[in-house]
Order: sequence, then structure tokens, then C-alpha cells
Amino acid sequence: MASLWSLPPSNFPMTLRPSHNLSTTVIHRWAPQPTFNFNYSFHSNPPKTLLSSSSHIIDTVTSTIDIDPLDTVVSGSLQPKKVLIPIGLGTEEMEAVIMVNVLRQAGADVVVASVEPKLEVKLSGGTILVADTSISECSDQIFDLVALPGGMPGSVRLRDCKTLEAITKKQAEEKRLYGAICAAPAVTLLPWGLLKRKKTTCHPAFFDKLPTFRAIKTNLQVSEELTTSRGPGTCFQFCVSLVEQLFGESASAEMGKFLVLIPVANGSEDIEVVTVVDILRRAKLDVTIASVEKTLSVVGSQGIKIVADQSLKNAAESIFDLIILPGGASCIERLQKSRILKKMLKEQASSGRKYGAICSSLSILQKQGLLQNKKATAHPSVVDMLDSNTIVASQVVVDGRVITCRGLSSAPEFALAIIAKFCGHGRAKSVATGLVFEYRAS
Repeated sequence: MASLWSLPPSNFPMTLRPSHNLSTTVIHRWAPQPTFNFNYSFHSNPPKTLLSSSSHIIDTVTSTIDIDPLDTVVSGSLQPKKVLIPIGLGTEEMEAVIMVNVLRQAGADVVVASVEPKLEVKLSGGTILVADTSISECSDQIFDLVALPGGMPGSVRLRDCKTLEAITKKQAEEKRLYGAICAAPAVTLLPWGLLKRKKTTCHPAFFDKLPTFRAIKTNLQVSEELTTSRGPGTCFQFCVSLVEQLFGESASAEMGKFLVLIPVANGSEDIEVVTVVDILRRAKLDVTIASVEKTLSVVGSQGIKIVADQSLKNAAESIFDLIILPGGASCIERLQKSRILKKMLKEQASSGRKYGAICSSLSILQKQGLLQNKKATAHPSVVDMLDSNTIVASQVVVDGRVITCRGLSSAPEFALAIIAKFCGHGRAKSVATGLVFEYRAS
């Protein structure tokens, strides 16, 4: 994922300013020389933003099926999404500022509300942030998202605010988005009873306070309307996930590099690997080919040698937005034996990130239990081994976070469907034109 600080103000092609200018002010106090104090406006001018058995197969003539409609860019004529970010004495400043910055860049109308008697709030590291309003002024407003930064004693101050508690409980009851990071899931949401039947993560220092059977050691956890994350280092990932949930995946893809992993082994279908990698890279997606073998060089199903970018072991240290499994009989056998890949796929699913398969590799997802309540497609040679309620006779099937392809001849269509889903039809059509490939938006 691209660094937050590398994002230019004009990162997005569509301009939509919030309905009113908010003037959150940050004051740095540099001890021990108070004469160095200075003020700067955090948001005096909103940035340009984008709201931005085979007999059981369902019979259809459609080549690409989207079970869920593709996400679309939010029109500038629509009201921006409204977000509440509360702060209190001791709130973690990096988290608060990153949350406000990223969500406003994405086009959200962010309200920073103080739970203290004054708007001027001293945060955990000594930075003083001036809120837009008092939390009491927000009690009768409806928000699309309530997001709680962490920090101590900031999370305790948020917990003890009855107005904020009522707002957040109403948010959860009405099935609107809410989230928390760092200490806030355990210190704030847990006492409010808002973690019931929810998988949750938080800062390692507070992890033992979470209900053991639903605590997940992951940087990001999405559980229905609730999103939680671990701390300042994971805050950008947390915010991009919130952007995706508010505005759609095409908006989050614009927030930074979209990272794709394609694990390969000896026997991989070389057409599938090379075609998908080529097309995705034409769309400026950041694609990593990772070898499960002892060497980076693998031999494809037809004897073509491919040199991977890195080993799967090294790739496992990164977080990918999408993992794609290629086909090839012997490749699948080797991928299935990889404990590292099994762990990565499990974490990919539990964190709400995307994964997909081409050809016969769908069998790997099936064995991992990653196709529950999902529609998919696969090569006819493995259809009989799969759940008949899962299989759809289409070349490409997109069902939420799962994307599947029937075989190597459909690889271009598969890659373009990925681009369309995460970057929009415009980019997919542009890439298809360069390939002299007929693109059909679905």
C-alpha cells in the first residue's frame, strides 16, 4: 500500500468538497521551549477528492457474472458520506489525524467532536488538536460511520462519554458502520457491549481483554458493520478499508497501490500466469509473483521457465489486497502442500480481503472452506469434485470478495473483471483497447 504521506492532493480525478468547510486546527507544543509554539490549519482548504456433477451446473449463457453489482464511483451530485471522529484527552494523535485526513481525501464530510468541556484537546503525545464541535452537538445527527481513535487515556475518556456511547450504540443498532482502533475496541467498545458476536482485533497490549473465542490477531478485522485495527502502524490500512466500505472498492483502489499476489509452482499454467500479470500491470496494479519452490525459477505446464519476483516466504511478510491462484494440475498439488499459502489464504478471508482462482485451482479454495455461500466457476475437469450449489457455468464469476475464472482461454476476461471491480470500468476499457480485446462491461 502506498505511503499516506506520498499521496498528492490531486490524487483523485473528481472534485467534491464537503458541504461545509471544517477548520480543524492542530497546535504543536515543543517542550521544553514554548516559544517555538505555532499553529497550522489541518483542513482550511479541502483537498481534491474522489467519492470517489456437471449436470448440476446452473445453465447460463453469460460470460461474466457479477453476483454483487460492481462498485461505482459516487457521483458528485450526491451528498458526501458523514463521518464522526470523537477525540478526548490522551487520544492517539497519529490515528486521529490519519483518520481525518484519509477520509476527507476520499470525500467524506468528517466531523471531529470533542468529548471534553473544551474544543481544544491535548492528545497522547502532547499535540493539541482543536475539534470542529462538541460531542453534545452531534447527538441528534445521523452518521454513515462512527470511527474511534485509540490512545490512553483517550479511549477511557471516550468510554466515559455517555453522549458518544448513545450515538455509537444507535449506530450499531441501525446497522450503520462503526469502527475502532488501538485500545478503543477493548477499552471503549467492549464495555458498551458492542463487540458481541463480532470478531475483533486491537492493540497487542489490550488483546487479552477481548473475548478469547472472537479475538483475532490480525492488523485489520471486518465483522459486518464493525471494523477494528491494531494501532498507528495499521491506521492507514484501517482507513482505506473504511473508505472502501463507505464509497466502494474503486475509491479505495485510488487511495494507494492495489497489491496483488500470484503464487506459482512448477506446473503452473503459464498462459494464465503471464496473461493475468501482464494485464493487471497494464492497469498499474502492483503484482507480485511468488514462488513456493526452493528457487525463484519455476517451470510452467508447457516447459516455459518463469522467474518469480520473490519467494512466497518473503511475500508472506506483506499484506495483499488480492491473492490469485493459477491452475495446472501439478501446480495445484504443490500449492496445496504450502503451509505458508494456507495461512495467507485463511488470513485473507478472515480480514475481509479478496481472493480468487483460475481453472482447477478452485479446489484449493474449496478444501480451505473459502467458498461457503459463494458462487464460482471452474474448469470442467474439477466440477464434479466441487459443491454443485457453488458452480456457475460462466467464464468469470465475481461474488463479493471472491473472483473465479473457468480456464486459460478466459484469462484476459478474468483480469479485466478484476480491474473493473477494483479500479472501475473506465480503466478496464482503456486496458482492453490497448490489447485489441472486446471489453463488455457487466
